[in-house]
Amino acid sequence: MLLIYQYLLITLMKKPYLVLFSLMLSVLSVQSQSNVITVQSCTDNLISKQVDSLKKLYNDDGFVLMKEASISMESEYEMPVIVPLNQGSLYQFVFIGDYTSRLYEVRMFDWNEKQVYFKQNKWGEIDGNVISYAYQPRFSEFHMMKPVQVNKQKKKNLCGYVMMFKKVK
Repeated sequence: MLLIYQYLLITLMKKPYLVLFSLMLSVLSVQSQSNVITVQSCTDNLISKQVDSLKKLYNDDGFVLMKEASISMESEYEMPVIVPLNQGSLYQFVFIGDYTSRLYEVRMFDWNEKQVYFKQNKWGEIDGNVISYAYQPRFSEFHMMKPVQVNKQKKKNLCGYVMMFKKVK
């Protein structure tokens, strides 16, 4: 074992550019890992009340909640949500944004990256911070929902909430 270390040490001393190269690689790998975006949950009392009301409304209408998540968002940045959908089933999607934001937008794309839905709400409109829409896919495949909100005062830690319901009755 000692011979292996001596051999490596001698080789590295003869070729110092290898030491520099491996050091640069390790620094780059550490830096690239620090830029990873992670999904974090959030809590907002106003959004929680809206969520409870919408859950009851859709449950009474024959929908069952399939997925839900509270997500901490940044202003003007999309938060992609990937969901598997079955052909012929009726789904109801809901995005609730931070009440202080000025613009709310949702786009949905199919597996081929074709946009199948788009809706934009501005603060003060009737729907306000809630975008809700029904969708029935033509194929069983993954779809991507991309909600975004724009807030002039808060740039980070905006609370958002997404829900997916499926019609069962």
